[in-house]
Amino acid sequence: MNLALFGGTFDPVHSGHLAAARSAVDSFHLDQILFVPANVPPHKPSGQLTLFAHRYAMVALACDGEPRFVPSLLESPEASSGQPNFAINTVRRVMASLTASDRLFYLIGADAFLDIPQWYKWQELLDACDFIVASRPGFAIEKIEQILPQELRIGPAATDCIPLRRTKIHLLASVHADVSSSAIRRMAAAGEPLSGLIPLAVENYIRK
Repeated sequence: MNLALFGGTFDPVHSGHLAAARSAVDSFHLDQILFVPANVPPHKPSGQLTLFAHRYAMVALACDGEPRFVPSLLESPEASSGQPNFAINTVRRVMASLTASDRLFYLIGADAFLDIPQWYKWQELLDACDFIVASRPGFAIEKIEQILPQELRIGPAATDCIPLRRTKIHLLASVHADVSSSAIRRMAAAGEPLSGLIPLAVENYIRK
């Protein structure tokens, strides 16, 4: 099985997230993508987030009708006991349940990946599984190369892949995602239309 984890706050999940996930499914023949909302994201003030239950509910609505998209409670309040949701811990939990024939990926946006040196045990994370980095049109893989220490790498980068000592970083290029969760929250608060930015079911949930 080819499985990907897609972590984030998803506050709310939007069309950019879904476009990246669909592109990853097609490009890497993924059997499943687990959408993993973080209860306590380490790099964002959790007090400013919408309650986990609402963010998870919106993810579940967005995944409905997408047979390979699965809403996950891996980083729910019950699963994390209020502790920060470090990606390395989530990856290790999932890997412990996989077989030798399974392959695990971590799907992430390019902007978030460029901050990965600030993540907890980030080099161990890059050793643990392949990464799929979803980028906007015009994003250069050299930006990723610049943040990687030489000891992690084993060879030169191709246009869409950087080989590491144990894994690879794959560039998922030209994902059109000109939308942000923060902009959607502002628009929703102002009563502006959200058509095309989020699934209709998610919009209806927000408007309730």
